[in-house]
Amino acid sequence: MTQDRTALPLPMIISEAIGQEMARDETILAIGEDIGRAGGVFGATRGLQERFGKGRVVDAPIAEMAFTGMGVGLAQAGMRPLIEIMFVDFIGVCLEQVYNAAGKIPYMSGGRQKMPIVFKTAGGCIGSAAQHSQCLWGLFAHLPGLKVVAPCSPHDHKGLMAAALRSDDPVVFIEHKALLLRKCRDFAHGAEVPEEAYTVPIGEAAVVREGSDVTLATLSATVEHALAAAAKLAGEGLSVEVVDLRSVVPLDSDTVARSAEKTGRLLVVDEDYQSFGLSAELTLRVLDTIGHGTLKQVERLAVPDVPIPAALTLEKAVVPGKEMIVERLRKMANGA
Repeated sequence: MTQDRTALPLPMIISEAIGQEMARDETILAIGEDIGRAGGVFGATRGLQERFGKGRVVDAPIAEMAFTGMGVGLAQAGMRPLIEIMFVDFIGVCLEQVYNAAGKIPYMSGGRQKMPIVFKTAGGCIGSAAQHSQCLWGLFAHLPGLKVVAPCSPHDHKGLMAAALRSDDPVVFIEHKALLLRKCRDFAHGAEVPEEAYTVPIGEAAVVREGSDVTLATLSATVEHALAAAAKLAGEGLSVEVVDLRSVVPLDSDTVARSAEKTGRLLVVDEDYQSFGLSAELTLRVLDTIGHGTLKQVERLAVPDVPIPAALTLEKAVVPGKEMIVERLRKMANGA
């Protein structure tokens, strides 16, 4: 009987991607808290230690600065380490190694020193309060030298993980905690995942729903909210084109610009904080590309500059979801 791969949990797809790359390239190894015997807090490295041994899938102590620094040294020595920081909120304790070492050493060496390292981590809101609910991709995007990836669909999780592990540049790979709790068939797009290894190019956005009235650009779990909102509004006569950015660095603003030029309206939705972030950067890049007088409306919807509340009702009030997106798009359609 052929296995229904859409029934697989998303973490199993991620584990499959890492395992295929480790089998292909013996220089790849993984280090992180609970990634070996426990298989990761979400199961995204399950079975890898049994398959590749404790020398290549290493359970680390709660010492992010130490094992992240170890990863930088391994990358300089010719290995391809995957360093897992359990939640992106914990990145502060090892940020020195991420942006001052991994991000800068290739530049400071005049390109002679490569830095093939992946910082795998999980962000996003699932009711875990202020210290465990951030995305922070805007933070990493602000720091030169790092690629920043935040996929939505199972298909893109596998292909982008393979691309990250093959990259000679440091990659911050941010999974969304809410998506890690799903099976592939629960996704609105990209549920079909080939069994064989493949890559998805880092830095290429994808139009995941065609539309003619407004362009909605977003990434990670918010793509699912955007698609649900677009489906609801289609019944009201509003045609929404949804663009999945897939990565923040490189940022494919050209795909968004082409879509916005066609529809005449642009809404950028971001689960990260609003100020000094992705929503403003993408908006300005699009306007610089197609001209400030081209669009009828340009708006952004992001998390206000407050810590994420612990109560789910309050979290829903500050984090853009389906209903918040629907409301904003309706206002845009009515010219408000």
